[in-house]
Amino acid sequence: MDAVIKCIECSSEYPISYTGITCSCGGLLQVEFREYPEVSWELFRSRPFGVWRYRELIPVPRDAEIVTMREGGTPLIRFSRIKEVLGVRESYVKFEGANPTGSFKDRGMTVGVTMAKYLGAKAVACASTGNTSSSMAAYASRAGLKPYVFLPKGKVAKGKLMQAVLHGATLIMVNGSFDDALSAVMQASRSFGVYVLNSLNPWRIEGQKTLAYEIADEVGVPDWVVLPVGNGGNISALWKGFKELKKVGLVDELPRLAGIQASGAAPLAHAFKEGLSKPRFVEHPETVATAIRIGRPVNWPRALRAARESRGVITSVTDEEILEAQRMLGRLEGVGVEPASAASLAGLRKLLDEGIIRPDEKVVIVATGHALKDPDIAVYHQADTVELRGDVNELSEVFWR
Repeated sequence: MDAVIKCIECSSEYPISYTGITCSCGGLLQVEFREYPEVSWELFRSRPFGVWRYRELIPVPRDAEIVTMREGGTPLIRFSRIKEVLGVRESYVKFEGANPTGSFKDRGMTVGVTMAKYLGAKAVACASTGNTSSSMAAYASRAGLKPYVFLPKGKVAKGKLMQAVLHGATLIMVNGSFDDALSAVMQASRSFGVYVLNSLNPWRIEGQKTLAYEIADEVGVPDWVVLPVGNGGNISALWKGFKELKKVGLVDELPRLAGIQASGAAPLAHAFKEGLSKPRFVEHPETVATAIRIGRPVNWPRALRAARESRGVITSVTDEEILEAQRMLGRLEGVGVEPASAASLAGLRKLLDEGIIRPDEKVVIVATGHALKDPDIAVYHQADTVELRGDVNELSEVFWR
């Protein structure tokens, strides 16, 4: 396999068999081809739609046993009614909630767990606000590996917690935030040798980049892709994916990327707005969008680079804007998403209002997780409720009001 693992800070190189998660200098690692393979859309489209359709661009060793549940190949839904509300000519939502465990994390886990098994790991671990733990536990169990998840106590949605339990994970509750949980899992890795599968693992990015491949495969390169940002791995992976498509000659242009954070957990949005080289971290992040409630994003160098290189933006929206966008997606398009996913639509509305995105541009928003991930959020949404006390004819005014 003509690929290496390379540090984005000091450019040190490691073989594909390297079991470390970060460089010896502390920098983030990424997988890079020394020479790109020859590929074509015709080759890819001869296979089922999903992550492993693009096998040649995912440089896992050829003799690795692929751990998969047919992830990817998620619906790209063209807006119908929301398009009229926003006044956007061509806009879509990429619904990642249709993945096997209900979130985009499955893209990274199929590759990350495949490599964990190939490298001889017996146990894997992650820190999580929920979706990562759900996905890792499922894929680890399928691969015969023991999953350990470090969770910020009392700050994980019940739907996600249930999934981790269902898939047999050992839950380690940490008093503190996600960032405290991530610190604990990294210490556990050094002390006990468990293989870490958070998004700083370079193999996670290799799976998540296929989101870019699928968008280009279906509708070409949009003018903008808008997506939620928590730890910063997904925006980094998306940019890597589009750049690779251009390097192998499958696309001619690159999109602009818009990363959306919740205002209570927005260190990258602040850094982007203020032109900082490094974000000022948020010690106590708070937002209803639990999946992006992260104050110290470990992928911040890659995330800021992706936004700036793409001539894009990272901005923030309020919880109220997120909840309104969640209602819009559900009630105007029938797409049920968790709050973090709705941040994409809230961000699109804001960027249209600010004139950063134009109504005549093609836009894809990414909805990263299914609504059933966070059922507790229902308390923020009111339903039209009618009590039937007697004859059904009483409902005449209800049906025609």
